[in-house]
Amino acid sequence: MPEAADSLEQLFQPIQIGTMRLRNRVMMPPHGGIVGNLWGSRSDAEKVAAYWGSRARDGVAWIDGMNGWLNKNITSPGFLNAGSGAGSSIHGVFRLPCFMDHARMYADAVHEAGACVTAHFTLQGGLPHSPSARLANFTNNLVPHALTAPEIRGLVEEYAFSAGRVKAAGIDGVELHANHEDVLQLFMSPETNRRDDEYGGDLDRRLRFIKEIFAAIRAEVGQDFTLGIRMNMDEFTEAGYDVEGGIAIAKALEATGHIDFFHGVIGNNWGAPSYIQAHHYDRAQWSSLAGRYKAALSIPVIYTGRINDALTGAKVIAEGHADVVGMARAMFAEPNMVSKTRAGKTDEIRPCIGCNDCLHTLIVEAMPFGCSVNPQTGHEAEGPLPPADTRRRVLVVGAGPAGLELSALLAERGHEVTVWEQGDAIGGQMRTAANVAENRAYTDFLDFQERRLQQLGVTLACGTTATVDNILAFGADVVALATGATPRDPEIVGGDQPFVVQGREVMAGRAKTGDRVVLIAMEDHMQPLTVASYLAEQGKQVRIIYQAPGIAPLVGKYSIGAPLAKLTVKGVQVRVMERVVEITEHRLVTRNVYSGAEAEVTDFDSVVLACGGRAEDRLFHELQGRIPEVHILGDAYAPRRIWHATRQARALALTI
Repeated sequence: MPEAADSLEQLFQPIQIGTMRLRNRVMMPPHGGIVGNLWGSRSDAEKVAAYWGSRARDGVAWIDGMNGWLNKNITSPGFLNAGSGAGSSIHGVFRLPCFMDHARMYADAVHEAGACVTAHFTLQGGLPHSPSARLANFTNNLVPHALTAPEIRGLVEEYAFSAGRVKAAGIDGVELHANHEDVLQLFMSPETNRRDDEYGGDLDRRLRFIKEIFAAIRAEVGQDFTLGIRMNMDEFTEAGYDVEGGIAIAKALEATGHIDFFHGVIGNNWGAPSYIQAHHYDRAQWSSLAGRYKAALSIPVIYTGRINDALTGAKVIAEGHADVVGMARAMFAEPNMVSKTRAGKTDEIRPCIGCNDCLHTLIVEAMPFGCSVNPQTGHEAEGPLPPADTRRRVLVVGAGPAGLELSALLAERGHEVTVWEQGDAIGGQMRTAANVAENRAYTDFLDFQERRLQQLGVTLACGTTATVDNILAFGADVVALATGATPRDPEIVGGDQPFVVQGREVMAGRAKTGDRVVLIAMEDHMQPLTVASYLAEQGKQVRIIYQAPGIAPLVGKYSIGAPLAKLTVKGVQVRVMERVVEITEHRLVTRNVYSGAEAEVTDFDSVVLACGGRAEDRLFHELQGRIPEVHILGDAYAPRRIWHATRQARALALTI
């Protein structure tokens, strides 16, 4: 496609931003806090540096990776801060004894690979610092501390001191975080800045704090250092600034002569959209807003937000919406995004599915950083999987996420791999989930995996039902069972009636419902919301009953707003803390999970179960002692999510 080729060529044009000469228009925005702890042990820092170095070696032009948390204890020694960066140090990262050593390690890893490197200054607002004792969003009711004028001046000095440390460490520049409820955004916003002194009121006074910071930083670091701002292009709140108000802010800051670039993003209230937009939104959905800023400013404009592939990024550049595009999750999924795109190998790029489990698993469940579709992400310091010592004949049963990833990794290690899949296509539950609009990218990933298996010479046999006899007859050296899970029956009285159906069967088109549906939710992640979304798309009236005390407790704040926004707009209702104990034709009986208080639900045609799964592990137990080496993984081991399945596949692949 000539147009796509022309767009890609524009993506790879160099550009000057401040003191930085970028080799192309691709940058990675800040996310260092989830990758690992740059401020932990030296080995921790080496792991983080290896991650950033790997992306820079692939060709990324600009790494804005360091989450630089400011000294949060400057205004009230001993106050226990919360929120972003709370665990790093109450005194901020720039005053840590290891700062210079570890920051240089980060900078050197990026510079040695030919990329530019910056730090991102963050001071999360409302936790407790704020211009006014006013709540910043609808999901957090912690009343903040209104900063005094002397405290503000102390923070200005802290920003300047921190920038000096960054420059001394060999880093090329600093980006101020003035978005996503940072203190700086709260000062700029008419919604949260209700002060009546020199730091609040009209636009000039609301900008005084950030202008003083930029001036102090310039006085500290001089002109041979790049400074920029990342801010919400539109606050999307009733009393906040809109696009025109944001452009007025950006122009006023540009007029100071202190800033070299503007980085436009969206997202507020940890809501819909959050600042890390889930797959419910279109790719580059808000890039046109960045184009309005670009038309109003003379400094380069960066846009970040749902750019999940290089072609989307190239289109943003070609349409004149931005000078540079930021991509993070796309390069969790595909660390060789830049080089493969430049080489024309776009079919070999592993697609990001936008599920945000790279964040949820860490923030909600305290598990290691990783990517659902690429289990190698987070293991950059270890390098690729080594070749196998001995080539073995492996049979993998099941071509869902676990079986597909294991098969590909084993083939890459040099084994002879055959995959049996009972269905007529690969993907398992992932393919079923792709039947709802927000999960369409799942099919992109499955198509990628199928191409990958073909290129690796893996034998794939769909429509093949595995039995003990045909597995034994196959004669594999190793058998790996990724046989998935069956829908869980919650064993409710009356649950065997014909109008009670499994959500998975409904989404696969094997079961029908009436127009009025009650959905019983007994799964902690996305399954109930996905099934409800599918039903709502069919025009059904849906009520969800959660046994848990909250909605989807394992879906983090960066994603939960998107599905809830979609569902509530379509009239879906949700009840929590209720256990369904009996189902009759015209009535559901529930009990509160804490008090036992009874309630009822009426006026429905169908009941749909979204209660997770039970491991399909029968073959594993039947094969024990009959095959020298048999393994079980994925949902067949314990029903979880794609993230768990692919990481288990990687761990198993290393042992075979």
